[in-house]
Amino acid sequence: MYSLNVRDHFMIAHSFRGEVFGPAQRLHGATYVVDVTFRRQELDADGLVVDIGLASQCLSVILRDLGYRNLDEATAFTGKNTTTEFLARVVFDRLVEAIGAGGLGGGASGLSAICVTLHESHVAWGSYEGKI
Repeated sequence: MYSLNVRDHFMIAHSFRGEVFGPAQRLHGATYVVDVTFRRQELDADGLVVDIGLASQCLSVILRDLGYRNLDEATAFTGKNTTTEFLARVVFDRLVEAIGAGGLGGGASGLSAICVTLHESHVAWGSYEGKI
């Protein structure tokens, strides 16, 4: 299995509902470092997993839509706790949509899986990985 990783970051504000979250029930900020790993069985005709430039641009656009926002005010997330794990899935789903729309080029059709990891800090992170 081959893989290629791209990295970016975004900053948000949010709060959580539920006693399990303790003080994080109050509005707070988070800065996430985002790693996206693209996987495929065989390299494409150009010897690539995916075009790294297109992958970086696509991730940047997705994160720009999420960044510098209070996610509590985003209608798409009404009633949801926007945990690290939840947001990893959001980024994954938006990447899959972009692939379907041709945003990562024709070579992306050979991808078999994507793993999205959001690093909350140097000691805590969460991921979502799925087949595509």
